[in-house]
Amino acid sequence: MPLRHDLRRGIVFMLSACALFAFMSVLVKSLSGRIPFQEQMFFRSAFALPVVALIVLRRTGLNGGFATVLKTKRLGGHVVRALSGVCATACSFYALGVLPLAEHQALTNATPLFVTILSIPFLGEKVGLHRAGAVLAGFLGILIIAFGQGAFTGDYGGAARMGIIAATTHGVFSAITTLMVRSLSATEASTTIVMWQSLLMTGIIGLALPFVWVTPSWQDLLLLMAIGTLGGVAQTLLTEAWASAQVSALAPYSYSSLLWAILFGMIFFGNVPSLWTLAGASAIVAASLYIMHRELLRGRKKP
Repeated sequence: MPLRHDLRRGIVFMLSACALFAFMSVLVKSLSGRIPFQEQMFFRSAFALPVVALIVLRRTGLNGGFATVLKTKRLGGHVVRALSGVCATACSFYALGVLPLAEHQALTNATPLFVTILSIPFLGEKVGLHRAGAVLAGFLGILIIAFGQGAFTGDYGGAARMGIIAATTHGVFSAITTLMVRSLSATEASTTIVMWQSLLMTGIIGLALPFVWVTPSWQDLLLLMAIGTLGGVAQTLLTEAWASAQVSALAPYSYSSLLWAILFGMIFFGNVPSLWTLAGASAIVAASLYIMHRELLRGRKKP
């Protein structure tokens, strides 16, 4: 899909995608305790698959066919990318069940920090003092949120402590996913990457269903289907956003997800974020944006 260079269009799609992802998180959290998070993951992936297929068909046309799209010489890379995606989703969905939405969103926004760290062994990049300082500032933000939630004092409970660990670990697996996409993009079309991701993640998560399956009520089944549909539509909007304008122009708007999480957390669950959460979230977002700024400067200096 060619870049449209339409910033206004990209901003609208980005804000809409963030809102839908945040509302999907509300549904995931509302089902926690009744439906295992692994089962929710399966519906998230399975019901998003038709949406992904429509995107692929739109890009390749009916004559292209899925056989052409799925043709690859790097199946192992796609499997690793899918496994890291499954682990990232599992960490996120588990954390949603035990953390307020704002804390969950703030901690899962730490992915750029881990991308910077893992780019050293994965890509052989050198991280200068500026980016290293930003990473440290971001991790300070994580510690501030954890401290505010009582993770170091035992006031908040073991489940929530595990939620903080899971939400932070999400960033590690999400960073691996990002780096795998970078690697695969060198030889694979974006439609091939997206299609293999959706198929493999659905299949991998499906393997766990016999061990965790809880038959949902009709109401819960509708919510599960809504989770998958919302996730698929939101992913489509996000794809359209990135196709509309440069990443550097749109990335700041992606952090609107934190504002939606705070708003929905107050409306649906009565959670008012503490000053600790707001301070930690600010540090994480500021560090991530600064890392992006340094990446842009490094890109301009390259011949």
